[in-house]
Amino acid sequence: MHDHSSHDDSSHDHSPHDGAYEAPWSRETLAIRAGHERSFEQEHAEPIFPTSSFVYQSAAEAARKFSGEEPGNIYSRFTNPTVNTFERRLAAMEGGERCVATSSGMSAILCTALALLSAGDEIVASRSLFGSTVSLLDKYLARFGIVTRYVELSDLDAWEAAITPATKLLFAETPSNPLSEVADIAALADIAHRHRAWLAIDNCFLTPALQRPLALGADLVIHSATKYLDGQGRAVGGAVVGGHDLLEGVFGAVRTAGPCLSPFNAWIFTKGLETLGLRMRAHCDNAARLAEWLEAHPAVERVYYSGLASHPQHALASRQQAGFGAVLGFTVKGGQPGAWQVIDATRLLSITGNLGDVKSTITHPASTTHGRLSSEQKQAAGIVPGLLRVSVGLEALTDIRTDLARGLDALARS
Repeated sequence: MHDHSSHDDSSHDHSPHDGAYEAPWSRETLAIRAGHERSFEQEHAEPIFPTSSFVYQSAAEAARKFSGEEPGNIYSRFTNPTVNTFERRLAAMEGGERCVATSSGMSAILCTALALLSAGDEIVASRSLFGSTVSLLDKYLARFGIVTRYVELSDLDAWEAAITPATKLLFAETPSNPLSEVADIAALADIAHRHRAWLAIDNCFLTPALQRPLALGADLVIHSATKYLDGQGRAVGGAVVGGHDLLEGVFGAVRTAGPCLSPFNAWIFTKGLETLGLRMRAHCDNAARLAEWLEAHPAVERVYYSGLASHPQHALASRQQAGFGAVLGFTVKGGQPGAWQVIDATRLLSITGNLGDVKSTITHPASTTHGRLSSEQKQAAGIVPGLLRVSVGLEALTDIRTDLARGLDALARS
């Protein structure tokens, strides 16, 4: 927490500050104003505090802060004003009581597991998870006696059937990566809570600008801030948002294990949040029009994007989301050789595994982001050899189409 003892009353204006999630401000306003309390310097922009430690006026003050008797900064592994500003702003936008920032999206998932689970507990998760998430669950958490059962994301009966008395956590990405499958968050929350389990939703693809899982009943929201929260591919970080009680455990895991967010990265993410709503609307517009164009291309066998009327869960996505996001998958003729041909013909799109950037990116999931999965796991998750994933950026749509057409047109003629 930030130590407010040095703040003069004049530093408080009519901007949303602490507890901003309770104020009647819109998300667009919270994205710009929430979380920042001006220091005695009266700065207008959010400052960066690149310090590892903080000093005290006396030994007694140090003792009070270390014991938790008095709030204040102690050590930047777990208390830093810049990180705190980002946490408060993201919590306000998600409608959560608290946020804990982490060094990456994967460390956000790990710290959630460390906080909530013990040996013998079980997780029920969607098959449609990011490859590294599956590796974390199956290769690492499993070593400590935490079992994960996988089900189809959209099959509510399968979720219900997979739950046992040992199930403590339901975990899903929605929309999924990279097939844009959609989970009914409210229904999953009802299932989880009837079985005395928690529901955690990875909201990386949509962000609070387009979807607020906590309002639909989820207990926790997890972010890879590396993606859209930054929006320009500059920094790596993560976050967990939810209620005070659950987040206290996550905070303890970060404090003790140390996967903390750097102040500089926190500042980048804070500034990224200011334009999040504008960027997501522009991303969605480009993605929707590109998906329609791809669906009509003769070299494309299928397009996976929940904004298309042809998507089997388009109605659900329309109901629980304020937009459809900017990540789409599509399969091309010719399997892996065809997919690689399309990638190698691009001159504008960046060939990289990252997403959520103003620059459009393209990747072959089966050999990169999901490459560490077994053949059986890939098949179950729909990661076929001819599948491509595009994170649609903010370049001119005509240029994005022209770049993809170079390879797709050649593939259609072959």
